[in-house]
Amino acid sequence: MASPPKSKSPPAKKSAKVRPAGMPTRDQVMDFITTSDQPAGKREIARAFGLKGQEKIALKALLKDMADEGLLDVGPARAFHKLGGVPKVTALRIVDVEDTTLIATPERWEAEGQPAPRIRIVERGKRGALTIGDRILARTEEAGKGWLAHPMKKLGRAIEMLLGVVEVGDGGKLWLRPVDKRIRKDTPISDAGIAKKGDLVLAEPVGRPPRISARVTDILGDPFAPRSFSLIAIHKHGIPNVFPEATEEEALVAAAQPLHEDKREDLRHLPIIAIDPSDARDHDDAVWAAPDDDAANPGGYRAIVAIADVSYYVRPGSALDREARKRGNSVYFPDLVVPMLPHQLSSDMCSLRAGQDRAAMACHLVIDQAGKVISWRFTRAVIRVAAVLAYEDAQAAIDGETDHALLETALKPLWACWALLRQAREKRDPLGLDLPERRVVLDEWGKIVSVAVRERLDAHMLIEDYMIAANVAAAKALEAKKAPVMYRVHEPPSREKLVALKEYLATFDIDFALGQVIRPTTFNHLIKRTQESEEREQIMLQILRTQTQAYYAPQNMGHFGLALGSYAHFTSPIRRYADLLVHRALVGAYGLEMPRPKGGALPDKTSLSVEDYENMGRVGELISQHERRAMEAERDTIDRYVAAFLAARVGEIVQARITGVQNFGFFATVEGLGGDGLVPVSTLGAERFFFDEAGKALEGVESGDRYTVGQRLDLRLEEADPINGALRFALPDAPTGRRPPPGRQDRTRPGTHRGRPMNIRHIGGAKGKHRKK
Repeated sequence: MASPPKSKSPPAKKSAKVRPAGMPTRDQVMDFITTSDQPAGKREIARAFGLKGQEKIALKALLKDMADEGLLDVGPARAFHKLGGVPKVTALRIVDVEDTTLIATPERWEAEGQPAPRIRIVERGKRGALTIGDRILARTEEAGKGWLAHPMKKLGRAIEMLLGVVEVGDGGKLWLRPVDKRIRKDTPISDAGIAKKGDLVLAEPVGRPPRISARVTDILGDPFAPRSFSLIAIHKHGIPNVFPEATEEEALVAAAQPLHEDKREDLRHLPIIAIDPSDARDHDDAVWAAPDDDAANPGGYRAIVAIADVSYYVRPGSALDREARKRGNSVYFPDLVVPMLPHQLSSDMCSLRAGQDRAAMACHLVIDQAGKVISWRFTRAVIRVAAVLAYEDAQAAIDGETDHALLETALKPLWACWALLRQAREKRDPLGLDLPERRVVLDEWGKIVSVAVRERLDAHMLIEDYMIAANVAAAKALEAKKAPVMYRVHEPPSREKLVALKEYLATFDIDFALGQVIRPTTFNHLIKRTQESEEREQIMLQILRTQTQAYYAPQNMGHFGLALGSYAHFTSPIRRYADLLVHRALVGAYGLEMPRPKGGALPDKTSLSVEDYENMGRVGELISQHERRAMEAERDTIDRYVAAFLAARVGEIVQARITGVQNFGFFATVEGLGGDGLVPVSTLGAERFFFDEAGKALEGVESGDRYTVGQRLDLRLEEADPINGALRFALPDAPTGRRPPPGRQDRTRPGTHRGRPMNIRHIGGAKGKHRKK
């Protein structure tokens, strides 16, 4: 405990009561409270000043007077702190990130007329990855003109805002129907304000369990209007979608900077082309290839992978940089994109448009006749893309289905060089899971035209292999200079997941040795062994579930899936912050700094800053979290569009495939469309079913009927809910069911069976007629 400080100024306004001789002044009390390194309650203050008996009573009165006068406030455990300040130990909520520093605000703030302070989180060691939205208990201290917080422990998340649609139930009562399909219970609305039936709203929970209700705070509009499905995901996942004014202004200044063509390698004479999806909103990579005329490399090729020079425009420490780091990546929805950078850059000056001069970071590759990249170099260049082609158009030209002016000069050399890269890829034998990707096609009014699986073309694999080659070259080029690298890490599967895979494969009488060295080729051999098997697709899905999730980090752990020892992301700096850091590292390592910007409106440097370097680990954690957030938001939105597309087919029999099995039922997806829906075991009838956890199957005890992951079968579509993206199926001969009215408990939710808890392995079900084929 700190010793009692001496008064440095005359006492402030005195209490009307006579102050005992040993009593501290107001200033002394305030000094002690603000300098103490521990929470200071009445007992600690009395002990510090040696107060006893009547002096303690006088201290209590003094503290009450100071609180009444607006000098002090009382925090947790009756500890005092300066009004407008923060308790020494208090609960905080992380609300933002500035550069690499997490920012929190007090959960409780009652200083009228004063905004809650923005407190910087000081992280020492690993207390579990913290991110926006987390609650922590922390020790706080005032430092300079701000506050610092030292996390003590992570707290459970408080109840978040509710996002849902207003519905009318029995007796005209209003209910909030959640947009999150994992929440299977409606919430009564106690205060709807001016919201009406069908409105998409944000609401705050009020009351205490079990009497929780919702108070509407914001009306977001019609949930079925164009772009609403994406807006639901943006609000649900807390994705920043509005740029601060300062960032927009800085983007305009950055976009106006000259290219400095005289300082860049001029590649405008080469027929460099960009090959992208037909619905691409930005173009950050372009490619070129030609036979190598060096006699030392017979049969080899030279190639250039040109990437938008985003680091020239987005400089360390700028407002643009802070906002890009905060977002981590662009988020792509069927109807809109939430870009990492303002549109002045992301879809204009940093987008490699055909026929326009653009600043680029060029990766020059030399490839031998075996497909090995034998050398590389990086330059800052100016390019002029000869054409931007859709994958389908490039493929049609190379297949001779259409004519193209660049067929001989650009496309054929690219395909010839790729033939070499493909040889090297096949020798490396990366993980060969070719899983379908859904594509939602909308008309000009935002209505769904179709939902289909994207066709996988050679053109897709060609661009993928060029990008992989450039990414590897970037990582190795930085390693050669002992420069910092933001690696893309994909670790091998854990033993626990491999054991689960072994048990699963055993149900198909497939052996899987755990003692072997696990490589991607190990899984590829499994896939080849099931080439003609009906179970091939479900085995591939289980292999996918066995894999770990990739992430960003400055420590190199290799990329298991690609069978590469060093791998970084270099090719998409418009939409990924990790790539921007790699570009900056290359600029610094290879002396590619550009002249100071005109007028000094932007920071001087385009290379890694000291802060970039020192916080590389923390930045890797943050952008990995943001990547997962984006993936979840994109997947949720696709599910909503699929449900909206299928809503017209409710009651029809559809071809489906089982994607997951649990003790409460199985999940299935419509073939060729996607979207997961549940078939509850309670709808299967009277027969008892056994849940085979290892085999991921439900099996009828009497009939032996078996429902397992990957199995194809006909199902009746019972419900398609565009609001939360949920589907519900039933067997074709099962009784028709309806969604419970608003407010009624959903008895098919996981963890219950007909309203009762399920804690047994044998579960009631129907006498199935759909045996495993």
